[in-house]
Amino acid sequence: MRSRSRLAAALALCAATPSCYFSNIQNDVDRTPTMDAGAGASILMPGESAPMVVPGTAAGIVELRCETAPVANGDDFKQLASDLARQVAEGSGAAGVEALLAQKFVGEPSQTLQDRLLDVQNRIRENMVVSRFQKFEGPAGSYEHHNGRVGVLLEVNCETDFVAKTDDFQALVRDVAMHIAAASPAAAVYVTKEEVPVDVLEKEKEIYREQARAAGKPDKVLDKIAEGKLKDFYSTFCLLEQPFVKEPKLSVGQLVDQKSGTLGDTLAVREFARFRVGEGGDEAEAAAE
Repeated sequence: MRSRSRLAAALALCAATPSCYFSNIQNDVDRTPTMDAGAGASILMPGESAPMVVPGTAAGIVELRCETAPVANGDDFKQLASDLARQVAEGSGAAGVEALLAQKFVGEPSQTLQDRLLDVQNRIRENMVVSRFQKFEGPAGSYEHHNGRVGVLLEVNCETDFVAKTDDFQALVRDVAMHIAAASPAAAVYVTKEEVPVDVLEKEKEIYREQARAAGKPDKVLDKIAEGKLKDFYSTFCLLEQPFVKEPKLSVGQLVDQKSGTLGDTLAVREFARFRVGEGGDEAEAAAE
């Protein structure tokens, strides 16, 4: 199946847009979604961020595919995408798409999620495939880039619920999520430079050594040159080392540190998911064959 991509959600201007479902497990937070998609789902319009979720909650992001733009823009498809994201957030967790679809649907326990998918698929008479998904359990926010093709789910930890509910904290999460969405030329792969695997670093350093050797540099300085060039690698692929998109003289890590001081709390970016439409293609195409 040659499929179009659509991140779980709801824009009528293209066949690709992201959304996240935020589940308030403790039911003690007043969430105000940007569009009601049923059961409290948050559907994001371009350039918007979802309301923050405080500890005791979960969030999910899903990429769902179909074959044609009209179906991707239809209410049935949007609701299915919302239901899938809700399952990711509220369900018991799944190792992959097959395991996710085998779960009882939290919105209708008499059905599995596969039943829900097939019901919509048979009614519309078009193939649909869940390409990928991710779940966060912790304070999270999200952002959809203005082009409707990139969505971000971001978890930032703090020490108190009070800080998590402040405008400054939520503005920070929005800014960092927006930065991740807008990242160019390369999106971050790691949160910190300490997360980069040793074998990846060694491979990069060997490339830098060869480049320096080809440029005629003496062997005794090759290691020093390679170590120096790792700074560029870190600032490209490590989120906290990247120049902040709204203020390039400041790194994202420095921005977080500044906000920690302002709020009198220890803030830490724990993890993020950046879904660009179509990048989750291999598993989806294989499942559709």
